[in-house]
Amino acid sequence: TDTALHHFRAWKMLADSLGIPFDEHDNEKLKGVGRLESLELILEKGKQSFSAGEKTKLTDKKNADYLELIKSITPADVLPGVPEAFATLKQRKIRIGLASASKNATFVVDRLGMLDQFDYIADAAKIPRGKPAPDIFLDVAKAFGLPSSACIGVEDAAAGVDAIKSAKMVAVGIGDKDVLSKADIIFPSMQAFSVEHILGQVAA
Repeated sequence: TDTALHHFRAWKMLADSLGIPFDEHDNEKLKGVGRLESLELILEKGKQSFSAGEKTKLTDKKNADYLELIKSITPADVLPGVPEAFATLKQRKIRIGLASASKNATFVVDRLGMLDQFDYIADAAKIPRGKPAPDIFLDVAKAFGLPSSACIGVEDAAAGVDAIKSAKMVAVGIGDKDVLSKADIIFPSMQAFSVEHILGQVAA
């Protein structure tokens, strides 16, 4: 699903409270980036600094606002093309792991009614380094008992593509080809996503 708008609204609420200008362009830099790292980028823009304890309070406030916003998510918010892609992956017996930077990933997936579709969900709270570091993707590979070179990562954020490449996996980007230019394969949307095309390219 696309939770970017919910994240944007929550971060904007926080930025506004701090008197820091924040728009959709600024939000692009936060996609795929962890909560604390996102806050640091906003504070850097506003040339503001806080203690570690104060930063924790700020990220907690953002998260509380975000959780309130995503309570409205339902299975109807699953992006077009996703059910078909998952069905094909299951048919081919390809395991599906979730490598989200969000500590609320399990909650969101549950709201979407797709919890049983994932073979493993990485716990972002236990991953030492966030994207663009490869740690969360390597965690999924380890959970599956596979070398990272046998895995394919799918991302809609530049930081995520960087993380996949650092993990030595094939990177599939979903979205703007200019933003995701480092990906090995790019689809404009999940509706265009093709498991057969990806496997054909990997095998080639």
